[in-house]
Amino acid sequence: MLAAKRYRDGNHRLFHRDSQYLEGRRVRESRQNRAMANRTAFGRSLIAEQWAAAEFGALCRLWSAGVPVPYPIQWEGTELLMEFIGDEDGTAAPRLAQVRPEPDELRHLWQELLQTMIALARDGLTHGDLSAYNILVHNGNPILIDLPQVVDLVANPAGQEFLARDVRNVASWFAARGLGDDVLDPEAVIALLITEAGLD
Repeated sequence: MLAAKRYRDGNHRLFHRDSQYLEGRRVRESRQNRAMANRTAFGRSLIAEQWAAAEFGALCRLWSAGVPVPYPIQWEGTELLMEFIGDEDGTAAPRLAQVRPEPDELRHLWQELLQTMIALARDGLTHGDLSAYNILVHNGNPILIDLPQVVDLVANPAGQEFLARDVRNVASWFAARGLGDDVLDPEAVIALLITEAGLD
C-alpha cells in the first residue's frame, strides 16, 4: 500500500513563512526567482514543485541514512508517492499527538525519538518543523513525516535555531504527558545534537 501527497500552489502552511527554510535553495534563473518572490501564479507553482522536490530529496537522504521515515517511491511535479505507514487493513498510523502512552511507552518513544534526532544531526540536518503532529507512531516507534522544510545545519544561517526549536517543541509535549526531568532535559539534548553535528 502506498501513500500519495500533493502540494497545492501556495496552500501549504509553510509556504507563508518559507523564506528561512528556502535559504540556499534558490534556482538559477532570475525570472523564476522573481516569480517566486512576487508570488505570481507561476511563482507559486514553482514553489509547490520546489517543496515537493525538497521533501522527496530529504526522504531519500534520510532513508539512506537509516532515519525512520516513509520509503520514498516517486516524485513528479507537485506529487510524491511514498510508503504507507499503517496497518494492512488501510488504517493509518496515528500521529504522536493522538496517542496516550503509558509511562514506559512514553519513555521508549522519547528515547527512540532522541536517537532519530541524533541521526539527523550526524547527517547535518534537523527536521525544521518538528512537533507531535508530524511524528507517526507505528509498532510502538516514531516515524518522521512532513519533511519538505528539512534544514541543513551548516548551510542555513538559522540552522541551530531550528534545531533548538525542534527539540523544545517535542520535549514540551513529552513533559506535558509526565516524562520526568530525570529523562527529559531539552537544553542538554540541544547541546548533544550540536556536538553530534560537529558544530560546537
